[in-house]
Amino acid sequence: MDVIIGAGATGLSYASFTNNDYCILEADSEIGGYCKTIKQDGFVWDYSGHFFHFRHPELEEYICQFIDKTTLLKCHKHTQINYKGKYIDFPFQKNIHQLEKQEFIDCLYDLFCNSHTDYSNFQEMLFCKFGKSISDKFLIPYNEKLYACNLNTLDPNAMGRFFPYANKEEVIANFKREENKSYNEYFTYPRGGAIEYMLSLKHRVPDDKLFFNEKVISIDIDRKIVSTNKRDLYYDNLISTIPFPALLKATHLLYDESVYSWNQVLVFNLGFDSKGNDITNNWVYFPDKELSFYRVGYYDNIFNTERMSLYVELGFTKDAYIDVERWFVRVMDDLKKSGIVTSQALISHSSIIMNPAYVHITEHSLHDVIAKKKILEQHGIYSIGRYGSWTYCSIEDGMVEAKKLSAILDRHSL
Repeated sequence: MDVIIGAGATGLSYASFTNNDYCILEADSEIGGYCKTIKQDGFVWDYSGHFFHFRHPELEEYICQFIDKTTLLKCHKHTQINYKGKYIDFPFQKNIHQLEKQEFIDCLYDLFCNSHTDYSNFQEMLFCKFGKSISDKFLIPYNEKLYACNLNTLDPNAMGRFFPYANKEEVIANFKREENKSYNEYFTYPRGGAIEYMLSLKHRVPDDKLFFNEKVISIDIDRKIVSTNKRDLYYDNLISTIPFPALLKATHLLYDESVYSWNQVLVFNLGFDSKGNDITNNWVYFPDKELSFYRVGYYDNIFNTERMSLYVELGFTKDAYIDVERWFVRVMDDLKKSGIVTSQALISHSSIIMNPAYVHITEHSLHDVIAKKKILEQHGIYSIGRYGSWTYCSIEDGMVEAKKLSAILDRHSL
């Protein structure tokens, strides 16, 4: 039997694809992982902005099969950067012509007269590819707020295909022919929130295969037994979607804890009595370190509703103590300071701490994950998904990984 740990997008996807007998162990009381939705006072909020972008049409059709098509919104992404109180288009490096003249000249000069020619980490990569001014004005301060770490600790390719690279020719061409496409130029979103995707996947998973409030405590990799807070289970294959360090700890496999780092993200979902001034952006980036948040998203601009509905994201180190009430006061003040909130009255709110949120991909973590995965697979343990593979990927990527693994393990069971 396959034992699946975690009923989030990747775990449910694996269950829906496999032909093997299986059960799913979920520590929470409901499905979804971070793809849960809060419905409160007429507002629809996710744990954070989960706007699905698909590269594989067949997977989009698969995950949306049991969603009412009349509730599915297909959105053309519109995002900007709040830079020194003014809005410029994202990505910053392709829109430096929208800056004040001297700042534009600084960015252009450093882009072409760049003394940085080699790099071994994420921060050096930014200097090398974009020059000092573009890096210092946006790329470094924004990503430091998001990751809550020094960028010289991250692998140069820490964001993979999700980083909006642009060469000099593309930057220049954008001066007259604006082309701000990215990996998620279009995204799909149900009016019921991201949980609708999970409920659609759940349609293929029988109720008697799901076990809630069942937390994995320990895994005996030699005897192939997983122990939970309720029972011991024998497995042929163990498919884990929990954070990779948590899996290593449960298997009692020796590892260097310092190799694994991540940030926490505090998300405030805020509902107001009336519309705000921004009626076009889906989300906005904030590199200014005087402001507490790094990103603010507008659900009301996606749903086309008359009451401003925001998600506000703040990054913290993995060990930080987060005083939610204190940060709530700060966030409300910063929203007013930045002009997002003016005369609107807050009528509903909620908060979530995502821990882990973004994993810190480093040279050491990349090598260690590969090495430890090889050991675990020798014992029938497979770790997949964003946190299971300790990587930066989309939800669709997790589905692709789940589908590939299910095909491999299905063949092995024949």
